[in-house]
Amino acid sequence: MNNTSLKTIIKQYKPALIATRSKQIKPHQWQALHAIERCRTPKSGQLYVQCQDCAHAHWSPLSCGHRHCPNCQNHEINQWLDRQQQKLLPVDYYMVTFTLPAELRPLVWKNQKLIYSLFFHCVSSTLKNFGLNPDKLDGNIGLTAVLHTHSRRLDYHPHIHVVIPGGGINKRRNQWKKLKGNYLFNEFALAKVFRARFLTALKENRLCVPHNLPTKWVANVQNVGQGLPALKYLSRYLYRGVISEKNITENKNGTVTFRYTDSTTKKTTYRTLKGEDFLHLMLKHVLPTGFRRVRDYGFLHSNAKQLLKRVQLILQVKLENKTLRPRAKFLCPLCQSAMKIRIIQHASRSG
Repeated sequence: MNNTSLKTIIKQYKPALIATRSKQIKPHQWQALHAIERCRTPKSGQLYVQCQDCAHAHWSPLSCGHRHCPNCQNHEINQWLDRQQQKLLPVDYYMVTFTLPAELRPLVWKNQKLIYSLFFHCVSSTLKNFGLNPDKLDGNIGLTAVLHTHSRRLDYHPHIHVVIPGGGINKRRNQWKKLKGNYLFNEFALAKVFRARFLTALKENRLCVPHNLPTKWVANVQNVGQGLPALKYLSRYLYRGVISEKNITENKNGTVTFRYTDSTTKKTTYRTLKGEDFLHLMLKHVLPTGFRRVRDYGFLHSNAKQLLKRVQLILQVKLENKTLRPRAKFLCPLCQSAMKIRIIQHASRSG
């Protein structure tokens, strides 16, 4: 087995992780670690499949299906993209990114589920209010928001990316107002309103806010052209782990090295950590059980299908009746015909 695969790294360094970090790791993080370690092994379950033409048969181990596994969820990503493409509009799209300051990160880490929810709420309400501004769009906007918790170096860095179609619908007038040029909303005004709203939400939930917070926070707005490229960018982070195995370049002498692109220099950079520290860093980005990383709002929400249809009618969007792509079939290695599942052996419950 490749010594830079996550399964190998977990097996090699899990004892050191347990010895040095066991009290810092939460149950849902251990579950993710065990799932990735078992992925595509008999411990994750397996199927006995047989070719319908040549009768060749073999056991095929199953993937773990965990949303943080870098080798799983390809089907779910494709289906999410299929659903989102049915919502695309013939307008420019914008990517808005809200980042929490470093001084808040310890508080966020201790209260992840609550503060992540507040983060989503304050981001979406701020953007929707800006869209309703009579001097701007004077209408309801649609947005898709995705929570990321890591920087390119894999450090803890909570931020939310939001993809927004460039326009809004005034429901009273049944009118669509399309943005002109490359300007969506003022970044400084967005950050100011979001900051005030988020701090108020923290205080209302009786969370102790640090006194050394910066007065200016960061909100970045950029035109990303047509919507599909932006959605494909977000899809890479929806259901997979924080690092692709192809970016793990070395595992030797008790250390793991991975590469990333520096956001400032745009150059490939390398980071080396002790094996157990690498695992701990990776587990920091496992979301709490049941927490949704991606959320739709406004006319893109699942409960606003009629409003979205109205927008598509106004913009004369022609959509094909497209069914979601099916799961890939098992193909016979000898004759490439479809194989049929004969026996299902469920996953082992042992850790």
